[in-house]
Amino acid sequence: MSGHSKWSTIKRKKGAIDAKRGKIFTRLIKEITVAARTGGGGDPDGNPRLRSAIATAKAENMPKENIARAIKKGTGEIEGEVYEEILYEGYGPGGVAVLVECMTDNRNRTVADIRHFFAKSSGNLGESGCVAWMFEKKGLIQVDKEKYSEEEIMDLALEAGADDVIEEDTEFQILTEPENFTEVRDALEEKGVEFVEAAVTMIPQNTVEITEENPARALMKLLENLEDHDDVQNVHANFDIDESLMEQIS
Repeated sequence: MSGHSKWSTIKRKKGAIDAKRGKIFTRLIKEITVAARTGGGGDPDGNPRLRSAIATAKAENMPKENIARAIKKGTGEIEGEVYEEILYEGYGPGGVAVLVECMTDNRNRTVADIRHFFAKSSGNLGESGCVAWMFEKKGLIQVDKEKYSEEEIMDLALEAGADDVIEEDTEFQILTEPENFTEVRDALEEKGVEFVEAAVTMIPQNTVEITEENPARALMKLLENLEDHDDVQNVHANFDIDESLMEQIS
């Protein structure tokens, strides 16, 4: 779980900057639009992907009119861009496996930019399937350890239908099957559980330990460049870096 945990924490620290840039809203609008187009229409009750996207947008305080407009773009009620979902795979510095989820209206532009970022950081963009097998798609709900005891969150999570609860340094991580994520999240929310983060994500099955400063810096630069790209929705990597090294390169 370390790869997801470390990068997830770094992203949250950058969250305020990303919000100012409008990155969060832009990505959520794309997700809502694509979910409405491909997930079963504009009714969230019959479209789990859309329901999850709307819940995330509301948690980020996105205005209702923005959500409604994104849904209408997806259903074709109003004109808008048509986004293509693409998963890019490659290796970053230190042999770290990297998955890059994109939504783009220009595949050629996007792949050229992604390949450039990998090459610039001494990594390489690979063929489809080269690293995806190292990750498992899971629903992941993270809660602050200071707010809940292990027994309390374990009871609540399993009662809600979660598969497992894993203790990390500062958080409890609640794992679900992707198809059960929305149901579990909603059940926990009804019980008053506050989330640090909740999403369907890709969990690495093993991690690569980065112990030297140079590959660590290059890896962080690669991940940040990918995250900052307008066509990138999510970035997943299977690295582990010691906290002291993270502080040193931050």
